[in-house]
Amino acid sequence: MEKHVLGLTLPTDPRWVNIASLNIEDILVDHAYCEQKAASSCISLIVQFPEKEKLVEVLTPMVAEEWAHFERVLEQLKKRGLKLGYARIDEYVEQLAKLIKKGGNREQQLIEKLLMCALIEARSCERFRLLALELQDDELRQFYSELMVSEAGHYKNFIALAKEYADEKIVETRWRLFLKLEGEIMSQLQPRGDRIH
Repeated sequence: MEKHVLGLTLPTDPRWVNIASLNIEDILVDHAYCEQKAASSCISLIVQFPEKEKLVEVLTPMVAEEWAHFERVLEQLKKRGLKLGYARIDEYVEQLAKLIKKGGNREQQLIEKLLMCALIEARSCERFRLLALELQDDELRQFYSELMVSEAGHYKNFIALAKEYADEKIVETRWRLFLKLEGEIMSQLQPRGDRIH
């Protein structure tokens, strides 16, 4: 899954995967919580917008899939004699949250949330691709290769849902701005090898 396919304007700093490979316990713990938060985000959208039938139809199986990923990351930790540990602050997601426009009608609020979710999935997909290519551990390389494909599918689902509930041109204009601003956020964050983002 290449960067340009995802639309990301700034690739991950090459140093990140080198540092991450030396901090596999931290990466796996952070990854587990990323999957848990992804499942929670889908549940939250369903609870907030139950009248959106397509959204409920698309996101319900994604909840199960994200939670299954959480369980699979726990398995990887257990195999290595590692424990889950505590969740860490995700500075990347905190910065992204500031991009969401306040106010507007329900549809506008929904589009903002869907595009933020799409961005997180896109960046996760790009990071998983790097781990799949660069890690020395064969099992983890395969693991991240599989999850990279899954994250790409989730990213596409969120974009498709945004276009389901708003004019395509409006969504594309807002998405391009999100991508530009996400690139600026990435340029300001230090590459931390103990975090997925």
